[in-house]
Amino acid sequence: MLAFHPHLFVRIVELDGPRAPMPKPLSSGFNPHRAYRVLGVYNPSESSDAYFILANDRDEMWFICQRHLRFAGLHDTAAHHLDWPSEHASAAD
Repeated sequence: MLAFHPHLFVRIVELDGPRAPMPKPLSSGFNPHRAYRVLGVYNPSESSDAYFILANDRDEMWFICQRHLRFAGLHDTAAHHLDWPSEHASAAD
């Protein structure tokens, strides 16, 4: 069973290389300077990866591998996207 906090936000730190999980979020409508609300989590039985369900900046729903994601905080808001200050993004990478 997977559970997550309803106020959980993540930010995108896309992995590169031949073994990077697909899809690549920065090529799929996501922005490294935004935080995204986690809408759901899925863990297929054949994989050790978990896929987080996120809405991109075009309001499309995507399953993004957790290896592309970093914790951005718990935010009690109705927003699904938050601007992520660049000083936070560069200091946390």
